[in-house]
Amino acid sequence: MEQNTPPESFEKQALTEHLRELRSCLVISFGAVFVGFCLAYTVIRPIGTWFFKPLTEVLPKDTSLIFTSYQEGFFFI
Repeated sequence: MEQNTPPESFEKQALTEHLRELRSCLVISFGAVFVGFCLAYTVIRPIGTWFFKPLTEVLPKDTSLIFTSYQEGFFFI
């Protein structure tokens, strides 16, 4: 199997340079995950409302859904 890039063309880097590059990649990755979480969190209520609409329509009048623990609201799928 032939490689596209010959081994001689790769840069030689010190360990600290590799660690610096790893740190910058991790910071960017965690930042992207955080931004994605924040964006998803902004739309969780409309999605939950849409998902529970058939159930809330058949509930008796003047009642609502009750979750017995905090995390149960996130496990509606």
